Amino acid sequence: MLSYRTVCFTKAWIKVVHLTALKFISDTENMASRSYGACFLCHRAAAVNIMFRSVSSAALPQPKVDFLKGELHRKHPGVTNLKTVRLPEHLQLAAQSIIHRVRVPQLAERSQKLTNFLWSRKRAVEDLMVRQKAVSMEKELWEKSVQNIGRDVDEQLLGDRIRKKVLSELRRTTYRWTPLKYDEELSMVYMAARLAGGYAAVRRALNEIKKRDPSFAPQTLLDFGSGLGTVAWASHSCWDDSFREMVCVDSSAAMNVLAEQLLKGDDERAQPHIKHVYFRQFLPVSPKVQFDLVVAAFTLSELPNVNDRADAVTTLWRKTNSYLVLVENGTKEGHQMMLEARDVLLTKQEKVVHDPRPASVFAPCPHEMMCPKLAQKPVTPCNFHQRYHPLPLPGRHECQTEKFSYLILSRTEPAEPTPEGLDWGRLIAPVLCRTRHVHCHVCRSDGRLQHMVVTARKHSRDMYRCARNSEWGDQLPIVENVKEETKVHSDSES
Repeated sequence: MLSYRTVCFTKAWIKVVHLTALKFISDTENMASRSYGACFLCHRAAAVNIMFRSVSSAALPQPKVDFLKGELHRKHPGVTNLKTVRLPEHLQLAAQSIIHRVRVPQLAERSQKLTNFLWSRKRAVEDLMVRQKAVSMEKELWEKSVQNIGRDVDEQLLGDRIRKKVLSELRRTTYRWTPLKYDEELSMVYMAARLAGGYAAVRRALNEIKKRDPSFAPQTLLDFGSGLGTVAWASHSCWDDSFREMVCVDSSAAMNVLAEQLLKGDDERAQPHIKHVYFRQFLPVSPKVQFDLVVAAFTLSELPNVNDRADAVTTLWRKTNSYLVLVENGTKEGHQMMLEARDVLLTKQEKVVHDPRPASVFAPCPHEMMCPKLAQKPVTPCNFHQRYHPLPLPGRHECQTEKFSYLILSRTEPAEPTPEGLDWGRLIAPVLCRTRHVHCHVCRSDGRLQHMVVTARKHSRDMYRCARNSEWGDQLPIVENVKEETKVHSDSES
């Protein structure tokens, strides 16, 4: 390796010699333009330029790390995004047949309203927080009343007034979470609203496992809060017929009936398009029964409080043999629920341990430290997007984008250790490709956010081309350089 002083001296010498050579070449070209030797001198000028460019690049030695593994740059190992997702043909035809047969009034308008409601939905406010807020408000009102009225006042009457005012203010300002009861009609509206978008988000999350762990071939699946059965369809699209058992659990009997109709193509006498799918209303009781793949998509938001969510996540992890996949809306609430689940599984110990293998974060986080997005003001969610074709309903003809947050935890260790000098960062914002440089906002394995300006000269040609072919949500191979100029990422896409 060259010393820093040698590199600086070499670069200064190159600059002087380069300018001198270019001046000589320019003068020579002017003289040679009137002679028959102009072509020869032009070739000499090109050769001199190439020589000095090679010397300049040699002054900044770059490490060689083989992270492509024989793949093209546009298909490097960190690319996990999918092109615009379409519903499987059998699923789309079945959904269209059911919608045409049932004819729910104002289906398009009601599905849009349900989509907006689910996107803006928040977690239920915990009872402890409500009590703390009530005590604080009551104390503040008491102090103001004593200052304004004085101490010669009927305390019982004043207390009743203050309590009524506190209750009125709490009703006005506290978010009212209400559970959704999916009957036959609401299940139809949910299918029109969320079938395609939910499928796209789950398909993108499962593709992370398929791309990074090609040896994984799950035989058993547990889908908690299965709804329309989109997880079974997405899993079948990823791993075809490797499954011998798919258990779909949903408390709504109407949802289970509709999901079974979708599997049979809206024909009760037909065989299901996907075999070995079983519908249940309750989770398997035995804690020793494990599944290769466990998924809960858009289910945690249906649970009323943090304790229920923690219990559900713990139970699902107990039933996980390889991978646990959680998916929620790409909002602040969805991101917070992912962080809650991650903290529960990484920090809390079970009283009775049935499987001693610890949990490790597989995706999207490249680390297991506190989410660096929480340190930003204002806090923005860590979310990703997937383009998809919606169901062909009135007013839906163009492709749409599903924003979602997800978390994948694994019981297995990585098959191959990361080579020294290579770091895989997660792209957390759109990649901006400019002339000869690329702006990348990444979450690094050391738990910090970074805004990198990637160029071929600073970061190697391979890393530069990988950056140009990566998208928001992919992993970016980062080869550590001698003097890599980076700055802390200060703003990101919400």
